[in-house]
Amino acid sequence: MALFDVSNELSCSVCLSIFTDPVTLECGHNFCLVCINKVVETQGASGVYNCPECRRELRKRPALQKNITLGNIAGRYSEMTQKEAIYCTYCIGSSVPAVQSCLMCEASLCEKHLKVHSKSPEHIQCEPISSFNKVKCSTHHQVFMYYCDEDAAHLCVSCTLSGQHTGHQMELLSDFCKKQKAKLMDVHNELNLAKTDVEKKIQDLKKPKEKLERKFEATQEKVSSIFNDIQRQLEKLKERTLQDIKARNKETLNDIAEQISELDKKKRELSEKMDHIMELCSMTDPIAVLQELDLGGNPILRFESKDQDDVMDCSKTTEEDADESCFLKTLHKGLSDIFSSYKNTLLSEREAKITLEIKTAANNVFISDDCKTASWQVNQGRPRGPERFQYHQVLSVEAFSSGRHYWEVETGETGNWMVGVAYANIDREGSQAIIGKNDKSWSLCKWNNQYFTLHNRKQIHLNVKFGCRKFRICLDYEAGRLTFYDLNNLTVPVHTFATTFTQPLHAAISVWDSAWVTILGQE
Repeated sequence: MALFDVSNELSCSVCLSIFTDPVTLECGHNFCLVCINKVVETQGASGVYNCPECRRELRKRPALQKNITLGNIAGRYSEMTQKEAIYCTYCIGSSVPAVQSCLMCEASLCEKHLKVHSKSPEHIQCEPISSFNKVKCSTHHQVFMYYCDEDAAHLCVSCTLSGQHTGHQMELLSDFCKKQKAKLMDVHNELNLAKTDVEKKIQDLKKPKEKLERKFEATQEKVSSIFNDIQRQLEKLKERTLQDIKARNKETLNDIAEQISELDKKKRELSEKMDHIMELCSMTDPIAVLQELDLGGNPILRFESKDQDDVMDCSKTTEEDADESCFLKTLHKGLSDIFSSYKNTLLSEREAKITLEIKTAANNVFISDDCKTASWQVNQGRPRGPERFQYHQVLSVEAFSSGRHYWEVETGETGNWMVGVAYANIDREGSQAIIGKNDKSWSLCKWNNQYFTLHNRKQIHLNVKFGCRKFRICLDYEAGRLTFYDLNNLTVPVHTFATTFTQPLHAAISVWDSAWVTILGQE
């Protein structure tokens, strides 16, 4: 019953057979490719297309999407259902599964009948089969016994005597089968070796995978810790800044309140003087007015307007105290201090100070006064020495035996150049001394308008935009990584060398044909 239900699901509703090359319409229904093409061709005359199953109308000729998964399932189901059950030929009353077939008798035998069946050599037995024609000669109706190597054909005894295969190399079918099995075992052994090699590679990859997982996990924890710490410091800075604003606000407002109180007092004094003046002005007796004024000592006639100046100065002071720029400057300094404290942590690669060592410079390499630029020029007339290169090159004074460092270079528009690193004991003469043409140096090169990397004479051509002139060189000594970046794109490296460094490394530069290279930065 289960097979019946599955067969319904795997059957085309047009031909009612198991799917062959099934395709899917927009509505989700599946059909054999041949079946739906016939339906679509028929519907094409009217210009109206419908799904044969749900009758959904389609605006245009349906696009047929091949359903590979359904096709695989249908194919396997067909193979399973096509395997017929083989029963014993002699168990007539019931269907008893056969365990062997006799090629001479062309009969299949259950265990019971197999025990009483003839054991003579002529009665060749094999696994139960449904068709004996597959194992017998169609001409002589005899069991295949031999194999013809030249014709790649199975032969019965009569075939070997008929003359058709006279002079051909023939052998017993059983011997040929043994040889084929031996070849299969050889293939099996080769596959097993390949499998073992793959398993080893998988195991080899698991270790760095676990290491990388731990490293990424540690990096995530580190970043989270940094952000949490920055957030705490920002909260403290925020609280401290707001407290400063509140304190300044309180202090300024108290000062203003005191000034207002003083001014209120002066206001009252002025009001009293004004009332006194109005009182004097309302008097009709001149003698009394003059006596009241007492021209020699009454201060009422000596009034000055300094109180107005005091009020103006107070307003100015108040505006200065309320100016937000002082608080923003304090906030800016606090933020700068917080992020500056993480600069070395976040930028673990430190910019290296690079100066070119003149005593290593070849006589056709000019070194600038600041020892930052190497350019190709005619013979400089320097004395020969054990450290001086014969042609084109120069090393840096500085050497790196640990840590992570970077430096940046700019190159000229013309000529050919190389930049990279080298051990101090690199050869000084001959073509093997060129950086990258030995196992003691690594370089990024521009030669004849092409870019490539070079180490131990092995070149890797790069897809670098022509005209690129500025590069960053990053060295991670412990990790054994030397990485080159285009300064216009620091997110994707141009190339990375992965190796194990065994000696201190010097920056190295080579220049030819009017080329020049300058070490940038480090002001």
